Amino acid sequence: MTYQLQTAGMWKRISALVLDFILLSLLAVGFVTAIGFAVGYDSANDRLAERYDYFESTYGIKLGITNEEYQHLPKEQQEKYDEVGRIISEDAETAAAYKRVVNLTLLMTSLGIFLAFLALEFFVPLWLKNGQTVGKKVFNLCVVDQNAVKVGNVALFVRGMLGKYAIETMIPVFMFFLIFFNGIGMLGLVLIGLIILLQAVLLSVTRNRSAIHDLLAATVVVDGATQKIFDTREQMLAALEEEKEYRESRDKDY
Repeated sequence: MTYQLQTAGMWKRISALVLDFILLSLLAVGFVTAIGFAVGYDSANDRLAERYDYFESTYGIKLGITNEEYQHLPKEQQEKYDEVGRIISEDAETAAAYKRVVNLTLLMTSLGIFLAFLALEFFVPLWLKNGQTVGKKVFNLCVVDQNAVKVGNVALFVRGMLGKYAIETMIPVFMFFLIFFNGIGMLGLVLIGLIILLQAVLLSVTRNRSAIHDLLAATVVVDGATQKIFDTREQMLAALEEEKEYRESRDKDY
């Protein structure tokens, strides 16, 4: 037996999502900046830049040109670029500096976003109650389980950290990261597109308009103005029984 759910309208959910995304982005940037300062990212990046400057001044070339620019170079110049590229790839000092920058970038990005999600998608809902983020609070939306019972802490963590952070955010971020550092090609864009497509399909065909994170946590976004929310499943069952008895009594009167 389940209690009737008053699912939230899509436009209110989108509005809440936009507000939460803005707040999340600002907080994530703050965390990334602080982590970068703590781990010495600027000095690592400066060291890599020094190595690239050394090769540019030594061989009289400009690194970082686009493929289109490379294709328009004379054949002799292309061969020179190819040779310098080989030398750089075999230079241990440059390779170490590049690896450090890549690792620090990944650390800063993943940890900064993680902390932002932990704050806004877990601790804030614990404080505001009823699974509400700041955006949901503003637009009067709540998160409940599929029986209209208050969402538990474990489900809230699964929803925010496994669903929203790990799957819906970090997989695309990691794909963009690999694309940026030439670690993956079109496959990364395909994977990102598949996640977006899956999200759109789920929101369209599932009964409660559930996204990936809601399916993982077995939660539903409801309208706080009209949805009755129960503290326990027992309270929900008692309410259903009362409604049943009321209907039976009303039918007898007629």
